[in-house]
Amino acid sequence: MDTTFGVEGRPQSASNQTAILTGDPAPALIQRHVLGYPNPPLREILAERSLVKRLVAAGRTATFANSYAAPYLDLLKLHRRASTTPPEFVFPPAAAKRLKPSASTLAFAAGGVPLRTLDDARAGDGLTHDITGTHAHRMGLSVPQRTPEEAARIFWQVAEGVDFTFFEHYLADEAGHAQDFEAALAALDTFDAFAREIVALRPPDARVLICSDHGNVEDLSTRSHTLNPVPVLYFGPPAPEVEALATVADVGRTVLRWLDAE
Repeated sequence: MDTTFGVEGRPQSASNQTAILTGDPAPALIQRHVLGYPNPPLREILAERSLVKRLVAAGRTATFANSYAAPYLDLLKLHRRASTTPPEFVFPPAAAKRLKPSASTLAFAAGGVPLRTLDDARAGDGLTHDITGTHAHRMGLSVPQRTPEEAARIFWQVAEGVDFTFFEHYLADEAGHAQDFEAALAALDTFDAFAREIVALRPPDARVLICSDHGNVEDLSTRSHTLNPVPVLYFGPPAPEVEALATVADVGRTVLRWLDAE
């Protein structure tokens, strides 16, 4: 799939994640690529066009499998599930000023879906972004450490009875920016094992889409994102329409079509 949308410059996370999570060509709409976290125009698009918001409006259910530290969500005033554990840490004022919400958290906030906390990860009802919990544990967070296969089983427990379940993984992107081959190999090996078990455990009527928002880790000769097209993997009932996906925005549009929420 194309990641550039015909816009000059290198594809970036904020604008392309907005495209995936709305089904709209966000970089083309604002005529620029936005790195990191959504700027005001992208926030407006997410608030109005989030596929989560549209799924909920159509009577569908959605959930985000990732778990976040409660202080992070509270500081950003993002709706979250209840947490009984005392705050894991307190942000220093200087760090707090730099925090911004991601496209994914804004997409779910627009739909009024509460985000998971580390309490959910500890209870086996949510996942850490690194899948195994190892990275989060190194950062001093109290979370269980699991195998990729165990994490895949938790994913399907989270997804049970829900129309749309989203999981976000970005360690490979971090490894690409660092030009760190060992970190890239570890991240991809972990995700590969996780994805294979996700597919092995897939219920017959469930659809699994795996995609990236832009190129990066496939070329460690540069710290920057690439202009390369990215693959999309599909596992599920026959869906010839997947072969026609042209841009990363088509992923979100396809989810909306499958769930009758266009």
